Amino acid sequence: MSEMNALLEPGQLVRHPACPDWGLGQVQSNIGGKITVNFEHEGKVVIDGSRIELIPVFDS
Repeated sequence: MSEMNALLEPGQLVRHPACPDWGLGQVQSNIGGKITVNFEHEGKVVIDGSRIELIPVFDS
């Protein structure tokens, strides 16, 4: 898992780098490199943190 993904905590906002149309996502959990994110336009998705580096959003 990337260093940035390791720092993600529930409640933080992120974007998926390959799927910008999913919109803003809110981290639900980050357990063992599996990051569950609830995206505006895609719903709940489990991301493999070792394969995808999510982009943190600090201001929406």
